[in-house]
Amino acid sequence: MLHRKINQICCDGREVWIFLRDQQRWIERARILDVEGDLITLRYETEEEDEVCSWEEMIRLESIGSVTHKLASVPKGDVELFVSDDCPDAERVTKYPSSED
Repeated sequence: MLHRKINQICCDGREVWIFLRDQQRWIERARILDVEGDLITLRYETEEEDEVCSWEEMIRLESIGSVTHKLASVPKGDVELFVSDDCPDAERVTKYPSSED
């Protein structure tokens, strides 16, 4: 099951966060480049002091404890969200009538 999901994520090209059980560490914002048998090739970047390092790492499927990916994000603070007035009627979010009417 995990192998199939990782293949799907690889094809989609999404960023993922992967927890490696054997090393007890997270790899953040990685892209799965290739899946070959039980070997997975990842690419990710880390920031250290005054430099950004780019890494490519091969890990075994059995080392993966968890894979997560971001569904959506919303800015914090007092930010006005953009709303399109040209949104098609089929895609508009309608307010549901209250039961107090």
